[in-house]
Amino acid sequence: MQQLLTTALTGLTLGAVYAAFALALVLIWRATRIVNFAQAPMAMITTYVALVLIDAGWSYWAGFAVALLSGLVLGALVERFVIRFVSGKPEINAVILTLGLFIVLHALAALVFGSRYRSFPAPFGLTGFRLGDTTIALTGFGVFTIAAVGVVLIGLVLLFRGTDLGLRMRAAAFDREVARLLGVRVGRMLTLGWALAALAGSLSGLLIAGGGLVHPSYMDGVVVYGFVAAVLGGLDSPVGAVVGGVVLGLSLSLVSGYVGSELVPLAALALLMVVLLLKPGGLFASVRERRV
Repeated sequence: MQQLLTTALTGLTLGAVYAAFALALVLIWRATRIVNFAQAPMAMITTYVALVLIDAGWSYWAGFAVALLSGLVLGALVERFVIRFVSGKPEINAVILTLGLFIVLHALAALVFGSRYRSFPAPFGLTGFRLGDTTIALTGFGVFTIAAVGVVLIGLVLLFRGTDLGLRMRAAAFDREVARLLGVRVGRMLTLGWALAALAGSLSGLLIAGGGLVHPSYMDGVVVYGFVAAVLGGLDSPVGAVVGGVVLGLSLSLVSGYVGSELVPLAALALLMVVLLLKPGGLFASVRERRV
């Protein structure tokens, strides 16, 4: 029972990390209908910004805030000066462009920040809480991670379901010409969508780095599992991204704890295939009836 509890709590924390990255992918998809494969290196750049400031004597929370602001600005700049050039072209052009940006940002980070492993601090403890004589596998930073993901989820749900801004962003993503005819500033909505997605991605980068080692490729593994989590829940659903992340985290933790860590990638692939066979759009994909 102790091992099961430890495995489940580890999986819950791991799932929250995957969910944080999946939320960034879902946000960019809902706002622009593009899958941004450069989300991870963009988050990595902003994490390095926080690390440089912290090493310079700034507090963790000051570096945290500047990193989030840097992500907001970086996302807007990428959309305005990179993605905007393929606006109106086939969507695959933008996807290929984000893959190229993935490589460029990796190389740029290695040149500017170096390739060595650097320790990144955590604002809360990394030791499990004690219940009597038992230490459970849930840390203060793990609780912070879960809470941060919850706040982002609530914010996205309120944005897209309860505000005119969210409605305009979705209108600009689905049909730009019709949105323009209705008075929506499409260019601004797309820029805002990229900026907010990069902010959410920056948060995921900071949560992944907390208490660990940072290097230019430290988020590469998370790209795969974060994308799987987003697809599991449905790329159009913030709630699905969180549920997909938690399900994936728990599943992989159980496989690692009871079967073997070497089977974790295979388990992720198997889970993805099963879900897509049963619900191709993801667990929380909306089904619309069409009359023909």
